[in-house]
Amino acid sequence: MAVWYLRAVTFVNFLSAVWVSLGQDLRRHNTENFFTPYLLTAGFASGVFTMFLAITMRRRKRAAWILNSVLSGLFLLLFAFAMCFAEIRQYAQNWVSLGLTALFVAALLVGRREFYAKGDRSNPKLAAAVAVGGLLATSLLAAFLVTVTNHAHDDYRSTFLDRWRYGTMRLVSLAADDTRFAGISTPGWVNVTINVLSTVLLCAVLYAAFRSRRAVDPLSEDDEARLRALLDRHGERDSLGYFALRREKSVVWSPTGKAAVAYRVVSGVSLASGDPIGDPEAWPGAIEPWLAEAREHGWTPAVMGASEEAGTIYARHGLDALELGDEAIVEIAEFTMEGRAMRTVRQAYNRVKRAGYEVRIRRHHDIPADEMAYLLERADDWRDGATERGFSMALGRLGDPADGECVMLECRDGEGELRAVLSFVPWGPQGLSLDLMRRDRDSENGLMEFMVIELLQRAAEIQITQVSLNFAMFRSVFERGSRLGAGPVLRLWRSLLSFFSRWWQIESLYRANAKYRPIWEPRFLLFEKSGDLLRIGVAAARAEGFLEAPGLPKWLHRTHLESRR
Repeated sequence: MAVWYLRAVTFVNFLSAVWVSLGQDLRRHNTENFFTPYLLTAGFASGVFTMFLAITMRRRKRAAWILNSVLSGLFLLLFAFAMCFAEIRQYAQNWVSLGLTALFVAALLVGRREFYAKGDRSNPKLAAAVAVGGLLATSLLAAFLVTVTNHAHDDYRSTFLDRWRYGTMRLVSLAADDTRFAGISTPGWVNVTINVLSTVLLCAVLYAAFRSRRAVDPLSEDDEARLRALLDRHGERDSLGYFALRREKSVVWSPTGKAAVAYRVVSGVSLASGDPIGDPEAWPGAIEPWLAEAREHGWTPAVMGASEEAGTIYARHGLDALELGDEAIVEIAEFTMEGRAMRTVRQAYNRVKRAGYEVRIRRHHDIPADEMAYLLERADDWRDGATERGFSMALGRLGDPADGECVMLECRDGEGELRAVLSFVPWGPQGLSLDLMRRDRDSENGLMEFMVIELLQRAAEIQITQVSLNFAMFRSVFERGSRLGAGPVLRLWRSLLSFFSRWWQIESLYRANAKYRPIWEPRFLLFEKSGDLLRIGVAAARAEGFLEAPGLPKWLHRTHLESRR
């Protein structure tokens, strides 16, 4: 009830801001001997404020409950005192306003245990810093705008302090009395712009005050050792299991220690990837505390790239599933270069081989330190952009001594010059999962395909039987959408994905994987509420490195403050 009340008030506040007559009528019913229910006032700023409170209350933030309880409680006491006067209680509107405010307060008190999500302990200090610093910055900016746009004929009568006070006054209200500033006259758009700055500042302060707590316990050495022990026993179950060892992740253990869920908190989303690590019978024991921790801190739980088996277990704990795409898995025993279907691949492979390219395959622990340093240097030179991409299917590091069982493929041209590298992480005792692909942009086309085929043909050298390649998002859409008889909705969906493939390589990844005629294993996105999908999508894009982190200025970020300390 409390959340829906705030949503209704948000709608009316925004509607009255764009519907002039409604806004004027609402303001008239909130003056002199009239008052409206809690937070019901016309305007964008009030609409933003109530919308933010509705969102944070829906996420069960304890801080939002406290703020609403204090504000609505004070309003209720003030309204009750005002009703002691006959000239106020004679209006039916005031009784309705009092009753709605009282119901809101009652709902907060009755449902107080439903608002349990904890915020970060640093939020009050951060909100205060944003408020003080932001108010100083916006007031100075307002004073600058007033100075450069002041068209009063006697502007010499105003000092900088007068213009600064005038701008600060406009931050608070557009309807404030400005008769005290005889030497100041500004255009209407300046006053509106300054007032909008106050709304932006209010949003920044609220964001800082109600931010969800971030995970503060990244993977420890003990956690990593225990995860590696689980991977030694159960690593063959999931090709993405080794990526749980990314060190910016946190981990939640089952009570028995036989299973764990690795996750990372991004934009208030507790984002797990792949299947839980360990014995499937112990998975529920790790999933339950992970969900409990997410609810305790107001995080949105989500899982990227879960298998069908894990998705079934997650579904029993209240999560819904959405198929993301398919993982390409090549069984070495079934792979062949023969046949008409492999003609194009065979020709490309032979062309690169005739050009003199050769591939060397080694485990990381077999590569001398100086050679590994050179490989790392070249891989960094070939990286596409400054951002290291990958989360659910990337390890995020290369050449770490702890990853000695990883496999490195080095491709050199006919003159012995290094042109490309591939790195694979272990998938159980006899499998590999693709981690990193880097190549010289001036090298021969088809070089990556050449290296993958070399690995598949020489798999006996490193005793592997299966290889997991790239993940193809929405593969089934491309495959079924191109068939005869595909429906209009499926064809439209395929056309839309093909359009976005110009930037995000959605279709090209599917085509590149399909060359090897792999087994397609579906992977799923698990989520709790469909209304959270957009938020989860943004968090996933940030985690994978496709979106930069928005929010507060760098000098106010926690990581920056901690580094300064």
